[in-house]
Amino acid sequence: MNYRPIVLAAALAFGAITPAVAGGTRAVIELFTSQGCSSCPPADRLLAELARDPSLVTMSLPVDYWDYLGWKDTLALHGHSQRQNAYAIARGDREVATPQAVINGVVAVLGSDRAAIEQAIARTDRADAPLTVPVNLTVNAGTVTVMLPAVTDADRSGTVWLCPITSKVAVKVGRGENRGHTLTYTNVVRRWVKLGEWDGKARSFSYKLADLPDKQFTLADVDRLDVLVQSGTRAKPGLMLGVASAPLPAAATR
Repeated sequence: MNYRPIVLAAALAFGAITPAVAGGTRAVIELFTSQGCSSCPPADRLLAELARDPSLVTMSLPVDYWDYLGWKDTLALHGHSQRQNAYAIARGDREVATPQAVINGVVAVLGSDRAAIEQAIARTDRADAPLTVPVNLTVNAGTVTVMLPAVTDADRSGTVWLCPITSKVAVKVGRGENRGHTLTYTNVVRRWVKLGEWDGKARSFSYKLADLPDKQFTLADVDRLDVLVQSGTRAKPGLMLGVASAPLPAAATR
């Protein structure tokens, strides 16, 4: 399948995790990928390599629009397809493709092109000043707490998202373009939970760990939490303003 447009370190004690605060993060990389796309495995492998860089927050967002080819993506969320399309509308190019990497919410490049990804990171850093809002993320006694500071920039406001992440998932594909291959996915987003809106004033948000699972995954499948603060709206997402990540050891899910 060719690339083409197609419209914490944790200190654990009885489930307590030390706060994770964004600092020194260069970029959030969202990879839109699919088990039904033969061009995607190189991008999936590249994302696994990029995930080793502590200055990057990497996320796999499997989409469902290739399911008609004969293999239903076992990790896909329709919301990921909608999010990718919303990005394309926000950018104005309306290009939706796999594999596609979206950098800091504003630049889209070929997901298997390392040089293009690095250039996009540099470009957004120069032009947009992403990830300037400190995000404090804590998990304690079964509750996720997110704290955001007040900022003086009146233009800094956005939506606060909580994403449960599975760090590694191996999938044996039975049909379609990747038939017979076992593919490994890194930092798979299992759900998007809207914690609320941030208006530039100091705010805190909380969410119960027990409420995270849905019919596609259990809490035992989650080994990381990401919190994103993003400008714009669900229908027209924009620049990533802040991010924090924290590992979720098994003991915290009991």
